[in-house]
Amino acid sequence: MLRYMLVLAMLLTMISDMWAKETLNWPQFRGPGSRGVAEGKGLPFTWSTTENVKWCVSVPGRGWSSPIVWEDKIFLSSAVSAGEEKRIKKGLYFGGEEKNPSLNRHQWMIYCFNFESGKILWQVEADAGKPTTPRHIKNNHAPETQVTDGEFVYTYFADQGLFAHDYDGNLKWKRKMKAYQTRYNWGSAASPVLHGNSIIIINDNEQNSFIEAMDKKTGQTLWRKGRDEKSNWSTPFVWQNQLRIEIITPGSGKTRSYGLDGDLLWELEADMSSITIATPYSAHGLLYVTSGYVGDEHKPIYAIRPGSKGSIKPKKRSPIDNSIAWMQPKAAPYNPSTLVYKDLLYVLYDFGFLSCFDAKNGEEVYGKIRVRERQRTPFTSSPWAYNDKIFCLSEDGDCFVFRAGRKNELLHVNKLDELCMATPAIAAGSLFIRTTSKLYRICE
Repeated sequence: MLRYMLVLAMLLTMISDMWAKETLNWPQFRGPGSRGVAEGKGLPFTWSTTENVKWCVSVPGRGWSSPIVWEDKIFLSSAVSAGEEKRIKKGLYFGGEEKNPSLNRHQWMIYCFNFESGKILWQVEADAGKPTTPRHIKNNHAPETQVTDGEFVYTYFADQGLFAHDYDGNLKWKRKMKAYQTRYNWGSAASPVLHGNSIIIINDNEQNSFIEAMDKKTGQTLWRKGRDEKSNWSTPFVWQNQLRIEIITPGSGKTRSYGLDGDLLWELEADMSSITIATPYSAHGLLYVTSGYVGDEHKPIYAIRPGSKGSIKPKKRSPIDNSIAWMQPKAAPYNPSTLVYKDLLYVLYDFGFLSCFDAKNGEEVYGKIRVRERQRTPFTSSPWAYNDKIFCLSEDGDCFVFRAGRKNELLHVNKLDELCMATPAIAAGSLFIRTTSKLYRICE
């Protein structure tokens, strides 16, 4: 009897550990820790428009915000235009800037879907009217990903404001915000983040850049700091390391760290690229920050140790600052964020190349290898990982699945046959992919 009880206890422990490791919620852009990494044995690595599709629903309007998931609910935002908008062209190119705002009336919408069926549980109009600022043709008026704490869902449209709804769709509070001009009229992109009682937004623009923390229950300002930055598009990251909690904000001028009270802790003065988009994150006790505009010479990846203070100034032809564990000066991607999975850091480049570095020391594992042989393939969505596989979703809707490891090995290509620019969400054994017009739940 005692032996039976011991065996049963071991089995229950194993089952408990297995479930403890499964990623059940995806509350923000790139999920827990902004990592883009999930766990779950049933997660799929092959799909199509019909294979392994639990459901597929239409999503009105345009938006490159990612879906977020909490238990049995999926949230998504969109901007619905009353008139026809210009057709999106794939890939990187010049000439996508718009000089004037759209003349069409827009509705800024928030949707809540049922996890099991995909049915819309509720939809609310956060705001409506004509846009006051232009957008790049590949951007739209709903690029920021929502964030949730399991009680409220917070939706940020940079030109309209910040909106807090409960899980029944009731508005709890809203903060109207001023629209600012961005570089080349590209529009906004940085998503909000949560920590404790605070919701934090960053708005780097050409007129009045700032970072602000608000009470998540009321929307009242806790603190706000001006920033000596022009337009950036990177989502901030709350770094909980072994020494303290920091708010990390990449910039084309400086990467800065703020305390939870808004005081500046340190700033990295380095040769960043002139456009900063990728989201920072932490792994192996290090902070990873990238800036990689394709037209610049400097495209650095930095791995930063905790505990930095004041000004960090790495210099050419001299030892790396002690705050910096390692750096690669010309390895960063432009739009996608990098990905650390286990001991390796993967870099997906907009033009369709994949490279790999040791995440702990920065040594190159393999250099740029074309994702699709003899063909340029555009990427905007950030890569993700689970079950020893790396996933790279192209703008064409093709997802390239690689075996994780020190050898570049393509396993499969999944096709959805529609433009994809949003980064997917992963939760409870399911993958959620947003295309131009649809939301897929993919599971085995």
